[in-house]
Amino acid sequence: MHTHISPHPTRNNPLVILVLFLTLLVVLLDRMVGNFLGPFLVEGLHLQPSQIGLIAGATGICWALSALVFGAVSDRIGRRKVLIPAIFLFSAASWLSGLAQNFEQLLMTRAFLGLAEGPCFAVIMALVEEYSSSNHRARHVGIVNSAGPFAAGVAPIFATQIAVAMGWRWGFYAAAIPGLVMGVMVWLYVKEPIRTSASTTIKREGLSSLLRNGSLWLCLLGAFGFVTSLMAFVVFAPLFLTQVMQQEARTAGLLMGAAGFGGAAWSFFGTGIADRIGRKPALLFFAVLNVASILLFMVPGMYASPYLLAILAFALSAGPAAAALIFVLIPAEVVPRHHVAAAIGFAGIGAELLGGSFGPAMGGALAQQHGLSAPMLLAAAGGCVVIVVAILIRETLVRPSASDKLRTSGAASK
Repeated sequence: MHTHISPHPTRNNPLVILVLFLTLLVVLLDRMVGNFLGPFLVEGLHLQPSQIGLIAGATGICWALSALVFGAVSDRIGRRKVLIPAIFLFSAASWLSGLAQNFEQLLMTRAFLGLAEGPCFAVIMALVEEYSSSNHRARHVGIVNSAGPFAAGVAPIFATQIAVAMGWRWGFYAAAIPGLVMGVMVWLYVKEPIRTSASTTIKREGLSSLLRNGSLWLCLLGAFGFVTSLMAFVVFAPLFLTQVMQQEARTAGLLMGAAGFGGAAWSFFGTGIADRIGRKPALLFFAVLNVASILLFMVPGMYASPYLLAILAFALSAGPAAAALIFVLIPAEVVPRHHVAAAIGFAGIGAELLGGSFGPAMGGALAQQHGLSAPMLLAAAGGCVVIVVAILIRETLVRPSASDKLRTSGAASK
């Protein structure tokens, strides 16, 4: 039996959905700012590329472990009691990052930020589902989830412009302010869902069946490949652009921002292609475009026209649409309905723990030994893993017949 969420005055309230979207945007902005300040940290704190990778890896590991623990805690004590303190804590961690005087201090503050931000995604998405009626849930989840690629577009511009104008420390200080604002907004406008049943236990044998699901393991592999690619790219592409391709910091920010906004557009508008052509061909299409967008940055001749390069980066950055399929849609469709949340968690949290730490750490080691082109190739290789998964995985889209739709509609009304 699942927990029943009673009707609530704020259900389907556009203001609540907007607040949750902006909150997730700020969560991811605070995390990504540290990556895009990499070129300034190399100069300001005399860091090596491997140390930049270790900092990002520590953030990812702490994020994953905290999500496991405090996501479960929120199921027991309530969403607000976890989310609101977490927002203020990660804002404090961002501010403290600006005070760091050396590698060790920055490592500690970014690890603390990962611990504070870890539960935010799970709790925010749980609130979106609980405050959405069945005929609005997918739309609202899609809107709020698109905060990820939007943050990838905002973060490089936000970080580099402030760092150039005021210094890298102010990049961290400025990132802390929106978190304080959103903490207050969540406290004012997002109320605790009303629960009438607390039985949410999943049978042990049911969970073990997930481990025997080959398609779910492919989803985990694909999610690992995607996150490895994403983290290697966002951590080391700014360094690659400024040090290897000899671009100015503002130009690097423009190009990374274009890729981020392109991903947001693909996530928001493009994922629906999978409803028409199927999950498998859509995943393959998105994955190929994603690898092409990474390799595009490695072609020296493209930098003769940075604005054209930015347009192409925008058009090709379909990675977030692939992520929506491999993290959510396909895992949900390869398991029974009563195991959907566990399946999504299996793919998503496993990828965060593995890919979120492996990508930047391995990228840093490769950069140290072989130069900054190596982590870019690692990012492309991670994207190729998603291509392989798209080829191997079975199609999960089942188009219901008219009688199936009638039965589903009748069951939903009971």
